Amino acid sequence: MPTFADILVPLLNHLLEHEAWARQRLIPFQAQTACIEGGPVQLTLTVDERGTFQPGKPDETVAVTISLPSDTPFKLLSDPSGVFGAARITGAASFAEALAFVFRNLRWDYEADLAGIFGDIPARRIARLLAEGASWHHSAVQRLGLNAAEFATEEAGLVTSAQDLGRFAREVDQVRDDTARLEKRISKLKA
Repeated sequence: MPTFADILVPLLNHLLEHEAWARQRLIPFQAQTACIEGGPVQLTLTVDERGTFQPGKPDETVAVTISLPSDTPFKLLSDPSGVFGAARITGAASFAEALAFVFRNLRWDYEADLAGIFGDIPARRIARLLAEGASWHHSAVQRLGLNAAEFATEEAGLVTSAQDLGRFAREVDQVRDDTARLEKRISKLKA
């Protein structure tokens, strides 16, 4: 049965093959190993002489450890660029910085891969359809959040709305001003 590394390493290398800048950034760290851990998944990667990855061996010394938060799978769906923003990185600073930069900026040109299979025009249409689907997904998640917020404030009364808080603050200010004027009148009457 294939391991997680058997699936992810070829995928990462496929992305790196199309990005010379990323391979150039990793080549100085040849033979260094990084461990990416998140929840039950632990992946060890070693940089080879071409600036691509090989699965790490159990006896290799890890130069960098990247610990991903437990909500990483959900963040990959909603905010892939924000995944490494929440990661905790320890180890060799220059290697960690290079890895973070590469992972943060590495993009999959799926349209080019689809063009190799289906041709240019069908690939363009499929890519556009996928982009529209992703846009719909993002919009649906955003609408769901807005609906949940509206339910919590308007229907269930779990949270006070900003409008109600603003009105309350204005009323408190009015009471404070009225009290100050009343105190002045009382002090004038005593005098």
